[in-house]
Amino acid sequence: MNTRFYNARILTMDGGMDIMEEGELCVCGNTISYIGKEENKDKTDWDRQIDVKGNLLMPGFKDAHTHSGMTFLRSMADDLPLDRWLNEQIFPREAKLSSQDIKMCTKLAILEYLSSGITAVFDMYLTPESIDEACIESGMRCVQVGGMNNFSQSLDEQEERYLKFNSGNPLTSYMLGYHAEYTCSKELLEGLSKLSHKYNAPVYAHNSETESEVKGCIERHGMTPTQFADSLGLFDHGGGGYHCVYLSDDDIRIFKERGLYIVLNPGSNTKLASGIADIRKYMDAGLKLAIGTDGPASNNCLDMFREMFLVTGLSKLKEKDASVVDADEVLAMAVKGGAQAMGLKDCDCLKEGKKADIIMIDLDTPNMQPLNNISKNIVYSGSKMNVKMTMIDGNIRYEDGIYDIGQDPREIYKYVNDLAERLR
Repeated sequence: MNTRFYNARILTMDGGMDIMEEGELCVCGNTISYIGKEENKDKTDWDRQIDVKGNLLMPGFKDAHTHSGMTFLRSMADDLPLDRWLNEQIFPREAKLSSQDIKMCTKLAILEYLSSGITAVFDMYLTPESIDEACIESGMRCVQVGGMNNFSQSLDEQEERYLKFNSGNPLTSYMLGYHAEYTCSKELLEGLSKLSHKYNAPVYAHNSETESEVKGCIERHGMTPTQFADSLGLFDHGGGGYHCVYLSDDDIRIFKERGLYIVLNPGSNTKLASGIADIRKYMDAGLKLAIGTDGPASNNCLDMFREMFLVTGLSKLKEKDASVVDADEVLAMAVKGGAQAMGLKDCDCLKEGKKADIIMIDLDTPNMQPLNNISKNIVYSGSKMNVKMTMIDGNIRYEDGIYDIGQDPREIYKYVNDLAERLR
């Protein structure tokens, strides 16, 4: 598809937050071929020309931590602390899932990602093969990360998937990872470290999500989860951690020295009462930050607008300082930070030669008016209702309430509702 967008405001995020007025953006195949003033209207080889009508084109959001296949648990396993939530509600039901169940649950999540302006996800869940199929069939960009633990996803399986999914469809890829320190033996993590060194590959995991997690790791190993992972060489080739609510000063030093990413998950951490990450301290230390929704069982919403507001809002409340964690910095975390954490170097901004992962934000709505500062409007007053279009790899997958993912959304809704009833 060759697509021309014209009469557009364009936030490229290639540098600052300056917005081009009355701009044009052209897509040839899956690549951005032009951004600038209107000059291509007389070309005759466009499959489609779209009048943006003064609305905003910008890079899509990158959901840098999620568990898509958990949609069947939305509003089923609520109002419990993390340990009881996992052991009493989540793990027993997950044990009954088939790969087809997870595929369909992932497709339900993809519908929500698209209507939220999310063009790529960093997904960790149980059956990578069926997740890969769901994303390819739906046209969703996905980087999977290993969720290895003592009960599933062995080292051999992780190596096999690392090689398979990094040489297959360009929409999907794979990174090494493990669920968390508290679900993995030392021997298992030592094996993963060897795998990381074999392929010079980064490693990601849940890290320091709760105080009890950190306390338990210190009791077992005399170190925090970050220190323990680093002592095993798991961070020698980069990577990062999800949540990172309770990092010590030494943990922060390790993240800085190793160039690790912190993926913030304020919605999930709030709902599970896990705590508020010290984002201002992380920013002052120069750490790399991204934002994720976490899964639809712990959030329960796959909504980057809400996450962005919580990143800045909770930080201001924690510090009792309304000036900290500026909205533009948060918007950069949700787009560029996530792309960089996921290794998607061609999807971090709008620029000629980059992948055409683009969203259109409707500015002609009450919550976006007046247009005093559009980028801050997105963070402080924007919502999913403002997403008019989501394009991934040059293909429009969502536009004005209509999905193009190769399957009727109602079929997906029915399947997941039937599954939820079966597992209730």
